[in-house]
Formats: sequence, structure tokens, C-alpha cells
Amino acid sequence: MAKKKQVGRRVEGWKAKSWFKVHTPDNLGKVFIGDTIANDAESVVGRIMTSTLGEITNDYARQHMKMSFKIASVAGDSAYTEFVGHDVTRDYLRSLVKRRSSRVDCHVPLVTKDGKKVHLTISCYTFARANISQERAIRKIITESVTAQASAWDLTTMVNAIVSGEISRDLFKAVKIIYPTRRVEVVKSKVQPIAARISTA
Repeated sequence: MAKKKQVGRRVEGWKAKSWFKVHTPDNLGKVFIGDTIANDAESVVGRIMTSTLGEITNDYARQHMKMSFKIASVAGDSAYTEFVGHDVTRDYLRSLVKRRSSRVDCHVPLVTKDGKKVHLTISCYTFARANISQERAIRKIITESVTAQASAWDLTTMVNAIVSGEISRDLFKAVKIIYPTRRVEVVKSKVQPIAARISTA
């Protein structure tokens, strides 16, 4: 004989949970980006929430940038986050590719002034097709330039520079000197998690 579903208990379980309002970090205005539900505040910490930069800034020309945040703390029914990375939509990337031109990708591991490890993926789009030696030169100047910038910035400053396009503009100025360049984009970033300390006691 089939068992009856315990509908009553399931409803009671949902009623016992609480909703928490999730906000972006201070440097992005503590903007509300959504709700999450959990049994208690401790269960919320560590969850990843996503939103587009367009929704955060009310600039829908920037919907192509997807931002990721990790909940770091909870106060009452409000949850506050820290930036953990971003990526750009595939449709936007496809729109940047033109015929008879090159896309040069550069993967750069960085360490900020405050010791945060960040991995950036930067793409350079040229006016004409670049050869192997030219692509190497482009990667070299991108790596050297952004590494020097990162060493002088803390993580918050770097995030602001990604969001505002400052990094892309500075790299464009540096690269166009050595090769005709149409655009430079920071297409992905990822903040590496801090390894947990192992107690030897």
C-alpha cells in the first residue's frame, strides 16, 4: 500500500525558514540583488549570488557583465556580500569578433596589495590579423601592465577598475602603441578563496 505524503510537515518546514535580503559590497553601493531562504543566518554565509552589472547600476547597456558575490555576513534579515568574480556573456563576446582580425587572450594571475589572489582573463581585439610574434608581444605588454597595476591596488580598487573599465582603457592605450587595436576587455575575473588554516595542535 502506497504511503501518503506528509504534506503538513513539509509546510511547517518551509514556515520555519527565514528570508534574507542580499546586498552588494560597499563599493558597489550595497544594492539589493535578491532574496535567499535558509533555516538560520549561519546557513546563508558562503552562498553565491549573481546579478548583472546593468541591474546593479541601472545601466542596461552593461547587462553583458555577470557579477558573482559570496555572502560574508548577516545582520538581522540582511545579508552582505563580497565580490568573487565576473564573466562576460557569450553573445557579447561574439559581437566583438570581426573577420580578418585577431582575438588575443591573456590569462594573468595577480596578487593585490592586500594579498588577494585574482585571476584575470583579458582579450585584445585587433583591426588586422596578428602573427604569432605580434600576439606574444601583445600578451607580454598586457601581463606586465596589469601586474604592475595590481601590485599597487587592493581588491576593492581592482574591482572598481574592472567595473568602470579603467583597466581596459589603460591596457588599450598600452597595446595600441605596438599593434593596431580595436578593443581590450577584461572578460573574466576570479578571486581565489583563501585556504583554511590547518591546526597542528
